[in-house]
Amino acid sequence: MSRLSSLFTAGTIALTLSVTAPARAQWIVFDPNNYVQNVLTAARELQQINNQITSLQNEAQMLINQAKNLANLPYSSLQQLQASIQRTQQLLAQAQRIAYDVQQIDRAFSTSYAPATGGQSSQVLITNAQARWQNSYAATQDALRVQAGIVGNLDTNRVQTSALVTSSQGAGGALQATQAGNQILALNAQQLADLTAVVTAQGRAQSLEAAQRAAAQDQGREQLRRFLTSGQSYQPSNVQMFH
Repeated sequence: MSRLSSLFTAGTIALTLSVTAPARAQWIVFDPNNYVQNVLTAARELQQINNQITSLQNEAQMLINQAKNLANLPYSSLQQLQASIQRTQQLLAQAQRIAYDVQQIDRAFSTSYAPATGGQSSQVLITNAQARWQNSYAATQDALRVQAGIVGNLDTNRVQTSALVTSSQGAGGALQATQAGNQILALNAQQLADLTAVVTAQGRAQSLEAAQRAAAQDQGREQLRRFLTSGQSYQPSNVQMFH
């Protein structure tokens, strides 16, 4: 019995040793320094990834901004401005009698507006006076027509100004803002052209009126000289000056 107990005890000890040995071999040793280093390394890698993401976002935003800066303005007033200028040009081109032509002006001032001479007949003097009056009458009518046409352009200019200012304020990029500004300058140029046309037409009418008065004074002096010249008596006659 004592021998059996001894054998049992020895077997229990051996079994305990055989189970305990592998369990001791699987124990994990925790190294705080190594753990801290691993956490720091992971944090640095995460920060690098965040920096790369931020950089990509900035590049994407830069490309979006560049695309906006290169986008064209969706509104254009060029056609309307050209139509307004063409209407004014057509009115100027319809000038009657003495128009805006240097050669035509020179011919008129060498004939109808030329100084009266003793060799001209009374009928020639009358014809020249009628031509001068008709020129002044036509120039005044032309000036009024140009003024009426430009007044008609004011509504178009108002609409274009409103649209261009709205487009400029809502421009999404530098190119759109620049194009809106250029179109506003073009509108100003068109308005300046209309103003020039009005001044030109009015100046033409005033110049022809002044030339008519000067020629009439010269012709009056010639007719008075003829009336006072001895040997020539006054002969009444019917004259139609104006139609």
